[in-house]
Amino acid sequence: MRHVISIWTEDHPGVLCRIASLIFRRGYNVESLSVGRINGAGISRFTIVFEGDDEAVKQIIAQFRKLVEVIAVEDLTSGNFVERGLSLVKVEANAAKRLEVFQLVDVFRAHVIDVGEEGIVVEVTGDKDKINACISAFKPYGIREIACSGSVAMKRVGFNGG
Repeated sequence: MRHVISIWTEDHPGVLCRIASLIFRRGYNVESLSVGRINGAGISRFTIVFEGDDEAVKQIIAQFRKLVEVIAVEDLTSGNFVERGLSLVKVEANAAKRLEVFQLVDVFRAHVIDVGEEGIVVEVTGDKDKINACISAFKPYGIREIACSGSVAMKRVGFNGG
């Protein structure tokens, strides 16, 4: 099963290595990892996505909680959450094809962030399916390069407790 885990830690050198080592020792292959400072107060938030059975994930979460720098751990998979990623896609789009590519950008509610003679760079954000669909739509025009961020996720605010 795919798991999305949020970990809040103190912002110290070596924390990433300790978290990655725990995942490595369990033999999981990380689908996505992103980390960033939050609130400017010496706290980092990790979002880690990987496949694993529920019982093994409970064990690894317990191991995360034992790390000195870890403040909190949450398995988002067990509830409602939102998840987004960002990809930059360099698409071949000379003047003759540019209008068609711009129309696809609008369809996917993406953004053109750079334009050159032979191509454009598009920023697309969303869930994994949307990003993959957008990339597939650009393939017939020619993709020169793709850069993808890791997922970021958090619990939904929801209504009536949900």
